[in-house]
Amino acid sequence: MLTRTCHSMRGCKFNTVVPALFLFALLAMHRMQVAQGVWPMPQKMIQSSENYPLNPQKFSFQYAEDSVAQIGCSVLDLAFKRYFKLTFPDYSRGNDAGEPFSLVVIVQSGGCDGYPDEDSKENYQMLISEGQGVLVAETYYVNQTVIVDYPRFPFRGVLLDTSRHFIPVQAILETLDAMAYSKFNVFHWHIVDDPSFPYQSYSFPDLSDKGAFHRFTHVYTQTDIHRVISHARLRGIRVIPEFDSPGHTQSWGKGQPGLLTPCYNGKIPSGTFGPVDPTLTSSYHFMARLFKEVNAVFPDSYIHLGGDEVTFFCWNSNPQVQAFMEKMGFGHDFTKLESFYIEKILNITVALNKTAVLWQDVFDYHENIPKDTVLHVWKGTAQEYNEEMSKMTKAGYRVLLAAPWYLNHISYGQDWHDAYTVKPLNFSGTEKQKKLVIGGEVCMWGEYVDATNLMPLRTEARGNMRPVDKPVAPECPSLTPGEGGMEAVAEGRTPLM
Repeated sequence: MLTRTCHSMRGCKFNTVVPALFLFALLAMHRMQVAQGVWPMPQKMIQSSENYPLNPQKFSFQYAEDSVAQIGCSVLDLAFKRYFKLTFPDYSRGNDAGEPFSLVVIVQSGGCDGYPDEDSKENYQMLISEGQGVLVAETYYVNQTVIVDYPRFPFRGVLLDTSRHFIPVQAILETLDAMAYSKFNVFHWHIVDDPSFPYQSYSFPDLSDKGAFHRFTHVYTQTDIHRVISHARLRGIRVIPEFDSPGHTQSWGKGQPGLLTPCYNGKIPSGTFGPVDPTLTSSYHFMARLFKEVNAVFPDSYIHLGGDEVTFFCWNSNPQVQAFMEKMGFGHDFTKLESFYIEKILNITVALNKTAVLWQDVFDYHENIPKDTVLHVWKGTAQEYNEEMSKMTKAGYRVLLAAPWYLNHISYGQDWHDAYTVKPLNFSGTEKQKKLVIGGEVCMWGEYVDATNLMPLRTEARGNMRPVDKPVAPECPSLTPGEGGMEAVAEGRTPLM
């Protein structure tokens, strides 16, 4: 669907849909008479000091005659309008002097109506060469430029936690805009958790009616979710929901009686509840109906099932669970009980033709995991997560890295420097193993984050994910200390965020 080449004496040609969405941002950056540099840094860029004038009155986006996509392709039609405003933010009709300059888009294969997925190609080539424009006052400029670019990893994600603090839809849409400018292509929506259940289910309306912070103002309706997914699609971004279980489900129990395990104080129920009760058939019937709905609402082939931080105290206190453990021959090993539960949930998602993503805890418990599952590394020091990735890839699993990019781990000083030194493939393993690392993710957990302080932290996301998009110095000189790259980030001078 997405490969592109760009060459013209009057403009620039592409041959893709999704990469074009990223590429148009470069034009907006180039409008500055004194270029601050292109961000994120392409794999290869040759740029001269020669400038060509761009007059908003004479500038246009166009489809090539031999392009598969033509007028009516919603993804590109809307992108043309969006990036014209970004390229010429202070545009007002006035001087129409100069020659036309067109950015000509060629889509070589694929269509415009689908959603981005794990197989979407994002490589492109771009050549901006001499046009016939005339230099006029108060005009814009574009440098003579050759760019060859492709992603280092296919999965470049941002996680938002909308359970601990509700994040309004508009803030999510603005986050998607910021992601597109920095070439993030996956929105991991940690939509529910212990504190609240804002997902409004049409199969189980009590989940949000009783589990959300407010049943009317702090929920994501089906319309809201469709709006987020549509907004993301037009920017080449996938939306992957997470419904974490069996732990992190306290809010679920408020609207689904009998789902969670009753905790006991000796022989008497304590009145509190633990994880999902894995001994009841009703638990799996509920999960099957819920995930069938989720499958219909979220079109992406991936779904995150969580599986992390399951506490066993409540299971251990419950006499029914203890009897089930004995019957199944699990002894007192509650990791086997969790494995039993996860296997049942995986069977549900497999039947829905979904690829499951699981936090690393499930692998650490030596559970029986299908080989097409994606494992998500979220904890440990560099040495520890490198060892974890080595074990996972040796076992044949695809892996995502998030451990070094937790934005909610705030400390004093310029700790963002550390993000630039992360090397996702710096673990012991063969080339075959390292090809199983499909990317990484910036995580913004919501204990101390809501819409009031989410925007300032978005600039950090760009820096923290840099190693997942391209290698750092020396391959990317603009990120080398002393040559202006890190200084630009520190001073907030990097464009388009």
